[in-house]
Amino acid sequence: MGKKENYKSPVAALLWSLALPGFGQLYNKDYFLGIVLMVWEIVLNLQSHLNVAILYTLRGDFHLADRPIDFEWGLFYPSIFCYSLWQAYNQAHAINRRIQQKENSQQVYLTGFFFGMVTGMNFGIAWHGGFLATYSPIFKTPVYSGITLGLIGAVIGHLLELLCKRLRSYSRTKG
Repeated sequence: MGKKENYKSPVAALLWSLALPGFGQLYNKDYFLGIVLMVWEIVLNLQSHLNVAILYTLRGDFHLADRPIDFEWGLFYPSIFCYSLWQAYNQAHAINRRIQQKENSQQVYLTGFFFGMVTGMNFGIAWHGGFLATYSPIFKTPVYSGITLGLIGAVIGHLLELLCKRLRSYSRTKG
């Protein structure tokens, strides 16, 4: 008997990966990648001391929030985090297309969104404090700064992706 695949919710896969990178892959039954991403997340979290920075940030001790972070490790975290979200979401879509036996199985979603998020989070982590902190206290810590610029980058990346798709579609109809 063949192995039966069940429908996978892309949103559920994304939310599981949001909880812990790798959980979305486990939800999609991609066990090897899920375990690799979980191990990477734990290693990066421990080596960068991100949880200590989050603790100081949530307590409001903004002047202490960036002291424990090892930025050489910390700048890898957004890439692993966002890749886990993107891959889990797209893998769930691919599983559903296979079940429905639809063509165009190589289509991916939200690439601009997650690329923009990675870029914004890295800029936020690297640029916290400094001139950004003069505009808002949010930018005094790498945690809030990374989240804020990550969300701004995600919106910009998503809009750029939509613009590129429209331009490509327009050029196909004219060419």
